[in-house]
Amino acid sequence: MITLASDFPTPYPAAMRGVICSRSDARIEEIAHDFPRQDVRATAFWLREVLPYFPPATHCVVVDPGVGTDRAAVVVEAGDHHVVAPDNGVAIPVARELAGDDFAVWEIEYEDDETASNTFHGRDVFAPGAADVHDAGGPEAVDRCVPTDDWVDLTFPEPEVLASAARGEVLVVDGFGNVVTNVPGETVADRDTVRVGGESVPVRDAYAALDPEDRLVTVGSHGNVEFAVNQGRGDEAFGLAVGDDVLLEW
Repeated sequence: MITLASDFPTPYPAAMRGVICSRSDARIEEIAHDFPRQDVRATAFWLREVLPYFPPATHCVVVDPGVGTDRAAVVVEAGDHHVVAPDNGVAIPVARELAGDDFAVWEIEYEDDETASNTFHGRDVFAPGAADVHDAGGPEAVDRCVPTDDWVDLTFPEPEVLASAARGEVLVVDGFGNVVTNVPGETVADRDTVRVGGESVPVRDAYAALDPEDRLVTVGSHGNVEFAVNQGRGDEAFGLAVGDDVLLEW
Protein backbone atom coordinates (compact mmCIF):
# COMPACT_ATOMS: atom_id res chain seq x y z
CA MET A 1 0.00 0.00 0.00
CA ILE A 2 1.09 3.56 -0.77
CA THR A 3 -0.83 6.40 0.85
CA LEU A 4 -0.97 9.95 -0.46
CA ALA A 5 -1.33 13.14 1.57
CA SER A 6 -0.85 16.73 0.44
CA ASP A 7 -2.17 20.26 0.46
CA PHE A 8 -2.77 20.08 -3.30
CA PRO A 9 -6.07 20.96 -4.91
CA THR A 10 -7.43 18.91 -7.80
CA PRO A 11 -6.01 17.88 -10.30
CA TYR A 12 -2.45 17.76 -8.93
CA PRO A 13 -2.88 14.57 -6.84
CA ALA A 14 -4.00 12.77 -10.00
CA ALA A 15 -0.58 13.35 -11.55
CA MET A 16 1.07 11.80 -8.50
CA ARG A 17 -1.22 8.77 -8.70
CA GLY A 18 -0.39 8.42 -12.39
CA VAL A 19 3.36 8.41 -11.69
CA ILE A 20 2.98 5.78 -8.97
CA CYS A 21 0.76 3.59 -11.15
CA SER A 22 3.31 3.75 -13.97
CA ARG A 23 6.05 2.44 -11.65
CA SER A 24 4.29 0.19 -9.14
CA ASP A 25 1.33 -2.14 -8.71
CA ALA A 26 0.81 -0.93 -5.14
CA ARG A 27 -2.68 -0.14 -3.92
CA ILE A 28 -3.05 3.62 -3.46
CA GLU A 29 -5.03 5.03 -0.54
CA GLU A 30 -5.75 8.74 -0.07
CA ILE A 31 -5.19 10.27 3.36
CA ALA A 32 -6.21 13.85 2.56
CA HIS A 33 -5.42 16.58 0.06
CA ASP A 34 -6.97 19.46 1.96
CA PHE A 35 -4.40 19.97 4.69
CA PRO A 36 -3.97 23.69 5.48
CA ARG A 37 -1.97 25.16 2.63
CA GLN A 38 1.78 25.14 3.34
CA ASP A 39 1.16 24.47 7.04
CA VAL A 40 3.84 21.92 7.89
CA ARG A 41 3.06 21.79 11.62
CA ALA A 42 -0.68 21.22 11.20
CA THR A 43 -0.02 18.47 8.67
CA ALA A 44 2.51 16.86 11.00
CA PHE A 45 -0.10 16.88 13.77
CA TRP A 46 -2.76 15.17 11.66
CA LEU A 47 -0.33 12.61 10.25
CA ARG A 48 0.60 11.68 13.81
CA GLU A 49 -3.09 11.16 14.57
CA VAL A 50 -3.92 9.18 11.40
CA LEU A 51 -1.03 7.13 10.02
CA PRO A 52 -0.56 4.84 13.07
CA TYR A 53 -3.99 3.36 12.31
CA PHE A 54 -2.76 2.05 8.96
CA PRO A 55 -1.10 -1.31 8.48
CA PRO A 56 2.55 -1.13 7.36
CA ALA A 57 2.75 1.09 4.28
CA THR A 58 4.74 3.64 2.35
CA HIS A 59 3.30 7.11 2.95
CA CYS A 60 3.92 9.86 0.40
CA VAL A 61 3.43 13.24 2.08
CA VAL A 62 3.83 16.52 0.23
CA VAL A 63 3.28 19.77 2.10
CA ASP A 64 6.27 21.63 0.83
CA PRO A 65 6.67 25.42 1.15
CA GLY A 66 10.36 24.94 0.18
CA VAL A 67 9.69 23.29 -3.18
CA GLY A 68 12.33 24.24 -5.74
CA THR A 69 14.93 25.16 -3.09
CA ASP A 70 17.85 23.09 -1.85
CA ARG A 71 15.78 21.38 0.88
CA ALA A 72 16.25 17.62 0.74
CA ALA A 73 13.76 14.86 -0.01
CA VAL A 74 13.79 12.12 2.62
CA VAL A 75 12.44 8.73 3.58
CA VAL A 76 11.78 8.33 7.29
CA GLU A 77 11.80 4.66 8.30
CA ALA A 78 9.74 4.06 11.45
CA GLY A 79 9.11 0.43 12.26
CA ASP A 80 7.33 -1.13 9.27
CA HIS A 81 6.30 2.27 7.89
CA HIS A 82 8.17 4.50 5.44
CA VAL A 83 7.28 8.18 5.10
CA VAL A 84 8.51 9.86 1.92
CA ALA A 85 8.40 13.62 2.40
CA PRO A 86 10.24 16.93 2.16
CA ASP A 87 12.92 17.46 4.78
CA ASN A 88 10.93 20.08 6.66
CA GLY A 89 9.99 18.03 9.74
CA VAL A 90 6.53 17.02 8.55
CA ALA A 91 7.29 13.30 8.94
CA ILE A 92 9.07 13.41 12.29
CA PRO A 93 6.18 13.53 14.84
CA VAL A 94 4.48 10.50 13.30
CA ALA A 95 7.82 8.69 13.16
CA ARG A 96 8.22 9.23 16.90
CA GLU A 97 4.65 8.06 17.45
CA LEU A 98 5.34 4.88 15.48
CA ALA A 99 8.85 4.09 16.69
CA GLY A 100 9.86 6.39 19.53
CA ASP A 101 13.39 7.58 18.83
CA ASP A 102 14.19 4.38 16.96
CA PHE A 103 13.65 5.72 13.45
CA ALA A 104 16.08 6.35 10.61
CA VAL A 105 16.22 9.02 7.92
CA TRP A 106 17.43 8.52 4.36
CA GLU A 107 17.96 11.23 1.75
CA ILE A 108 16.54 10.61 -1.71
CA GLU A 109 18.93 11.69 -4.46
CA TYR A 110 17.32 12.77 -7.71
CA GLU A 111 17.41 10.26 -10.53
CA ASP A 112 20.19 10.93 -13.04
CA ASP A 113 17.72 11.32 -15.89
CA GLU A 114 15.19 13.27 -13.86
CA THR A 115 14.24 16.80 -14.82
CA ALA A 116 12.20 17.92 -11.86
CA SER A 117 9.84 20.86 -12.07
CA ASN A 118 10.74 23.61 -9.62
CA THR A 119 7.10 23.79 -8.52
CA PHE A 120 5.84 20.18 -8.49
CA HIS A 121 8.20 17.84 -6.66
CA GLY A 122 5.14 15.86 -5.56
CA ARG A 123 4.92 14.49 -9.09
CA ASP A 124 8.60 14.54 -10.05
CA VAL A 125 10.42 13.55 -6.83
CA PHE A 126 8.16 12.23 -4.08
CA ALA A 127 5.75 10.06 -6.09
CA PRO A 128 8.53 8.16 -7.90
CA GLY A 129 10.48 7.97 -4.66
CA ALA A 130 7.51 6.44 -2.86
CA ALA A 131 6.95 3.91 -5.63
CA ASP A 132 10.62 2.88 -5.61
CA VAL A 133 10.79 2.59 -1.81
CA HIS A 134 7.59 0.55 -1.71
CA ASP A 135 8.60 -1.89 -4.42
CA ALA A 136 12.12 -2.32 -3.02
CA GLY A 137 10.80 -3.01 0.48
CA GLY A 138 12.59 -0.04 2.04
CA PRO A 139 15.11 2.72 1.34
CA GLU A 140 18.13 0.54 2.06
CA ALA A 141 17.40 -1.36 -1.17
CA VAL A 142 17.13 1.79 -3.33
CA ASP A 143 20.45 2.92 -4.77
CA ARG A 144 19.56 6.60 -4.67
CA CYS A 145 18.59 6.56 -0.98
CA VAL A 146 21.46 7.49 1.34
CA PRO A 147 21.35 7.37 5.18
CA THR A 148 21.66 10.79 6.80
CA ASP A 149 21.89 12.27 10.28
CA ASP A 150 21.32 15.79 8.96
CA TRP A 151 17.56 16.29 8.93
CA VAL A 152 15.03 18.88 10.07
CA ASP A 153 13.32 18.14 13.37
CA LEU A 154 9.81 19.25 14.32
CA THR A 155 8.29 19.18 17.78
CA PHE A 156 5.11 20.69 19.15
CA PRO A 157 5.27 23.42 21.80
CA GLU A 158 4.96 22.30 25.40
CA PRO A 159 2.15 23.75 27.55
CA GLU A 160 2.71 25.24 30.98
CA VAL A 161 0.50 23.51 33.55
CA LEU A 162 0.26 25.19 36.96
CA ALA A 163 -1.76 24.46 40.08
CA SER A 164 -4.67 26.63 39.03
CA ALA A 165 -4.15 27.27 35.31
CA ALA A 166 -2.72 25.97 32.06
CA ARG A 167 -1.16 28.04 29.30
CA GLY A 168 -0.93 26.58 25.83
CA GLU A 169 -1.29 27.20 22.13
CA VAL A 170 -3.75 26.37 19.38
CA LEU A 171 -2.19 23.63 17.23
CA VAL A 172 -4.94 23.11 14.65
CA VAL A 173 -8.56 23.94 13.89
CA ASP A 174 -10.42 21.02 12.33
CA GLY A 175 -13.09 21.16 9.67
CA PHE A 176 -15.86 21.44 12.26
CA GLY A 177 -14.20 24.50 13.80
CA ASN A 178 -13.03 22.63 16.90
CA VAL A 179 -9.98 24.37 18.35
CA VAL A 180 -7.34 21.80 19.26
CA THR A 181 -4.73 22.95 21.77
CA ASN A 182 -1.52 21.42 23.08
CA VAL A 183 -2.93 21.33 26.64
CA PRO A 184 -3.26 17.71 27.81
CA GLY A 185 -6.76 16.51 28.48
CA GLU A 186 -6.03 15.42 32.04
CA THR A 187 -5.82 19.08 33.08
CA VAL A 188 -9.61 19.37 32.79
CA ALA A 189 -10.48 15.87 34.02
CA ASP A 190 -13.12 15.86 36.77
CA ARG A 191 -13.77 19.59 36.37
CA ASP A 192 -17.27 20.91 35.75
CA THR A 193 -16.16 24.29 34.43
CA VAL A 194 -13.00 26.22 33.56
CA ARG A 195 -12.46 29.88 32.77
CA VAL A 196 -11.44 30.79 29.25
CA GLY A 197 -10.76 34.44 28.61
CA GLY A 198 -12.11 35.14 32.07
CA GLU A 199 -15.48 33.54 31.28
CA SER A 200 -16.76 30.29 32.79
CA VAL A 201 -17.18 27.51 30.20
CA PRO A 202 -18.61 24.06 30.95
CA VAL A 203 -16.37 21.01 30.58
CA ARG A 204 -18.21 18.12 28.96
CA ASP A 205 -17.37 14.69 27.55
CA ALA A 206 -19.57 15.11 24.47
CA TYR A 207 -20.66 18.01 22.28
CA ALA A 208 -24.32 17.02 22.58
CA ALA A 209 -24.20 17.23 26.37
CA LEU A 210 -25.18 20.87 25.89
CA ASP A 211 -27.79 22.67 23.82
CA PRO A 212 -26.98 23.58 20.20
CA GLU A 213 -24.77 26.69 19.89
CA ASP A 214 -23.50 26.37 23.49
CA ARG A 215 -19.76 26.64 24.01
CA LEU A 216 -17.83 23.90 25.78
CA VAL A 217 -14.38 22.64 26.66
CA THR A 218 -13.79 18.96 25.96
CA VAL A 219 -11.05 16.41 25.33
CA GLY A 220 -10.81 15.35 21.70
CA SER A 221 -9.88 11.97 20.25
CA HIS A 222 -6.26 13.19 20.14
CA GLY A 223 -6.20 13.48 23.94
CA ASN A 224 -5.81 17.26 24.01
CA VAL A 225 -8.10 19.98 25.30
CA GLU A 226 -10.26 21.53 22.61
CA PHE A 227 -12.69 24.44 22.53
CA ALA A 228 -15.91 23.66 20.71
CA VAL A 229 -19.53 24.56 20.14
CA ASN A 230 -22.32 22.04 19.91
CA GLN A 231 -23.37 22.16 16.24
CA GLY A 232 -21.29 25.29 15.72
CA ARG A 233 -17.74 26.51 15.25
CA GLY A 234 -15.48 26.83 18.27
CA ASP A 235 -12.92 28.98 16.46
CA GLU A 236 -15.54 31.64 15.79
CA ALA A 237 -17.22 31.43 19.20
CA PHE A 238 -13.92 31.66 21.12
CA GLY A 239 -12.21 34.00 18.65
CA LEU A 240 -9.19 31.72 18.23
CA ALA A 241 -6.93 30.73 15.34
CA VAL A 242 -3.92 28.48 14.84
CA GLY A 243 -0.93 29.76 16.79
CA ASP A 244 -2.95 31.78 19.31
CA ASP A 245 -2.09 31.53 22.99
CA VAL A 246 -4.74 30.08 25.28
CA LEU A 247 -5.23 30.28 29.04
CA LEU A 248 -7.45 27.96 31.06
CA GLU A 249 -8.04 28.76 34.73
CA TRP A 250 -9.86 26.99 37.54
